[in-house]
Amino acid sequence: MDCERGDNLTERTNWYRESDCQLGDFVKALEADGERPLRYAARSIQAIPVYECCDLEEVVSSDERIRLLSEWAGVLRDGAGVFVLKRAITDTRCVDEATAVFESIIEAEKKSGPAADHFAKAGANDRIWNAQEKLCVTAPGVFARYFSNQWLTAAAEAWLGPCFQVTSQVNVVRPGGEAQQAHRDYHLGFQTAEVAASFPAHVHEMSAFLTLQGAVAHSDMPIESGPTKLLPYSQRYAQGYVAWRRADFREYFENNFVQMPLAKGDAIFFNPALFHAAGSNRTSHVQRMANLLQISSAYGRAMEAVNRTRMSETLFPVLRDRLKTGSMTELEALSVIASCAEGYSFPTNLDRDPPFKGLAPESQGEMMVRALREDWAPTRFARALATHAWRHGTGESGQLIDS
Repeated sequence: MDCERGDNLTERTNWYRESDCQLGDFVKALEADGERPLRYAARSIQAIPVYECCDLEEVVSSDERIRLLSEWAGVLRDGAGVFVLKRAITDTRCVDEATAVFESIIEAEKKSGPAADHFAKAGANDRIWNAQEKLCVTAPGVFARYFSNQWLTAAAEAWLGPCFQVTSQVNVVRPGGEAQQAHRDYHLGFQTAEVAASFPAHVHEMSAFLTLQGAVAHSDMPIESGPTKLLPYSQRYAQGYVAWRRADFREYFENNFVQMPLAKGDAIFFNPALFHAAGSNRTSHVQRMANLLQISSAYGRAMEAVNRTRMSETLFPVLRDRLKTGSMTELEALSVIASCAEGYSFPTNLDRDPPFKGLAPESQGEMMVRALREDWAPTRFARALATHAWRHGTGESGQLIDS
């Protein structure tokens, strides 16, 4: 962008400033010109592609899968920036089971006061931070059924590739709950405008590629219940991380957003740079619950600290038993592991943790897969996890345990 110098000459710089953002440029970026037709979408609603998962079962499990994922990546990067997966979870019993667990956690945590919401008034919504770990350790069987879903894994791989890290936060908007303000999400979306402006332009572009935002509907969400307000194509505006707090940009958002009604078991995924906000629940009876998925690239840092060693140890005997009884396929188990274990080898202590059959040490997730295939006893796996954690540290405490 051009920044004026004291001598009235202009020079090209690599930093954005909030004061230089122009609403007209933003509106121009929203124009949906030159889009390729979408091969796999069943339809588009208000510019948002909708995919019927039941019609794509053969595609996602065949060599054609890469084309489907490539289409999703194109939608997220250059297209609407958001897509919907209808009936991503067809058997919603596991959704109901998870809802019951989440509601019990909410009631228990309310005794400590309402959870904070980044973009809404405290207490306006009910929220569970680190719902991923809490669901896993409270009800590992429910967690395994829920995250054995191939569609959640496929969406994450489309944007982030393998070794991604799933975190989740449950959000409940009660009747009368107020809307959030329009915003962009993590990473740069969780900084002040001044801090965001201190990062060069190429980091602004990179930020959106480090995270995928998603949500699984745990209740039917008619428009009046306030499903997420979205501004298609707004991820295209390069300066958006320094612009979204401005009153003129927020006013434009409020006058032009769209909303997608969802049914229980539907999933929605969007680019974190898309301007969006949770809507107001104008009903008298709908308890709108969504499991918000914030999925991080192996090359980024997740927002929440999650004890994946604890989760993996808890889940291992459940997955082992289900594989033995045939109640879960290996593909389903791999989806659960991707949503649980640490999938990336780094950072680590290379003195203790040398490369394993290649250039990188064995990741926690890879070890969990190996342990299931070799039918380790849960006690052996627990010891191996402890050793793996020790190898990744630098302190003198702990010891190497033969797995």
